[in-house]
Amino acid sequence: MIQHRIVSREEWIAARKAHMAHEKELMRARDRLNEERRALPWVKVDKAYVFDGPAGKLTLADLFKGRPQLVVQHVMFAPDWEAACKSCSFWADGLDRMAPHLAARDTTVVAVSLAGVEKLEAFKTRMGWSFDWVSSGGNDFNADYGVSYTREQIAGEKRYNFGTTPFYGEELPGISVFYRAADGSIFHTYSCYARGLDMMNAAYHYLDLTPLGRHEEGLPYPMDWVRLRDQYAPEAAKGACCRG
Repeated sequence: MIQHRIVSREEWIAARKAHMAHEKELMRARDRLNEERRALPWVKVDKAYVFDGPAGKLTLADLFKGRPQLVVQHVMFAPDWEAACKSCSFWADGLDRMAPHLAARDTTVVAVSLAGVEKLEAFKTRMGWSFDWVSSGGNDFNADYGVSYTREQIAGEKRYNFGTTPFYGEELPGISVFYRAADGSIFHTYSCYARGLDMMNAAYHYLDLTPLGRHEEGLPYPMDWVRLRDQYAPEAAKGACCRG
């Protein structure tokens, strides 16, 4: 951990204002990046995807629920798994409470996984989630949008995150965004993977405000500490925060 100087309030405010200038630089850069993202070209979706939901079959168009924008959270949950990925669940915990706010801005959010709808519904109940979650086990959606791979593909050239990130499993996380025009045409507008997902995790950004930060140094891998939220032991969590 960084050794911090202990200073007067006046010195602290001066240091804080100097840091705020850098924060504003980042904010302006993020605004420019957001504009650039919105200006990206689109790809028309011509394949007819059919998903399984708790009430039956759903097309990709159905997932929009009448709104023009759709955000898909690709949650890692293979058909033979008994639970969803703990890290994807970390993201989904935040997604659940955001869904009504996004709906107010013409945007529907839905989780998509390969596992059967019965497993999805059982895990959704366990986690207390309310967002829509559908199974893509009967179509090519996961493969087409870069989050599910075969063992043969993993053994070959890098494909995940547009070929920039090494594989670390057959199931991988991501977010994809789609737009539905007034004539019913659907377009793929954006996808992000790996560290590109960081910006969607509010918990990480809260941790980034703290002296210990994400506190992941020395772990086998960055998210090794994450658990499903009903699996945290209070004593263990307290001890983890005392590492120095």
